[in-house]
Amino acid sequence: MKLYYSPGACSLSPHIIIKELNLDIDLIQVDLSTHTTGSGKNYFEINSRGQVPLLELDNGETITEGPIITQFLAEKSDNKSIYPANGTLERYRVHEWQNYITSELHKSFAPLFNPDFDEESKKLHSKILLKKYDWINEKLKTLKFLTNDNFTIADSYFFTVTNWANFVNLDLSHLEHLQNYLKRIADRPSVQKALKAEGLVPST
Repeated sequence: MKLYYSPGACSLSPHIIIKELNLDIDLIQVDLSTHTTGSGKNYFEINSRGQVPLLELDNGETITEGPIITQFLAEKSDNKSIYPANGTLERYRVHEWQNYITSELHKSFAPLFNPDFDEESKKLHSKILLKKYDWINEKLKTLKFLTNDNFTIADSYFFTVTNWANFVNLDLSHLEHLQNYLKRIADRPSVQKALKAEGLVPST
């Protein structure tokens, strides 16, 4: 299998899960400014939307959308810790967070990256995001991970999206429980491996 990714993009989430599960998957970097792969191939020929992540299966089929890719990888590995068994309430808790991150956080960051939005608009969107993170910070007051005691695919997605705050001047440093949580995630060996592979932290 192959994972098409771009450093720090939402493809970091399945990259983390690949490392967490010790999967043997080829990583193909995509330059999203030119939509070409490292070998110079036109990425639009692989994914007509031009977006990452994309998982290419051994039979040539492809899967897109980070949350779906991570579900597929976890189920294929039969890992009930990072993705609870089908039909359990624990799995629905993971789905709750996956959907919240997608609808309330992921797309809310888009205006902050968009140069066509003026500073006043960006301030408004930052304020909206901060209210959501205030709520999450309170939730994390009593939680080790998003769904309680186990690291799941929802945590890899939330960590990935929240990491974007570092690139758009969204200050979350005052949210103590959130910061403690982010450190717990960042300290995981799988996360460190993915971050280093993408050049997001120095290799030692």
